[in-house]
Amino acid sequence: MNIRHAIVLLACAAPFSAALPAAANPSVALDSAVFVERGSPTSGRLLEPASRLNRGDRVVYIVNWYRMGGAGSFTVTNPLPRAVAYQGSANGEEQVSVDGGKSWGKLGELRTGSRIATPEDVTHVRWQVDHRRAALGSGRIAYSAIVR
Repeated sequence: MNIRHAIVLLACAAPFSAALPAAANPSVALDSAVFVERGSPTSGRLLEPASRLNRGDRVVYIVNWYRMGGAGSFTVTNPLPRAVAYQGSANGEEQVSVDGGKSWGKLGELRTGSRIATPEDVTHVRWQVDHRRAALGSGRIAYSAIVR
């Protein structure tokens, strides 16, 4: 692995920020992992732990959240490393930002300059975990990106 790949791997490996409380100050722990999607004619598509990334690789981020205490909803916010271009979330309930986290919305509704924002413009992604889901005590969020 050359230095560029090592930097990309480090930038992709730990992008999740701490959960931000939205109500009743729940205490939340996050555990994230990064996988690279590989294709095989005999096995189909497989996810492997990301140990080496190359330009064009599709990576899948999986974050597990655990409510440690408190009550109410919370938000998980993820700044994307510049080395990846956002592709989508497993549940489609995310909001994205194309301006460094200043404003939020759905991809396809946000604008950057005079055009509709594209996945390559996304700088942050976030998920609102409502009080009903938070009450379950744990959950999982996943999204994919492409290494630039």
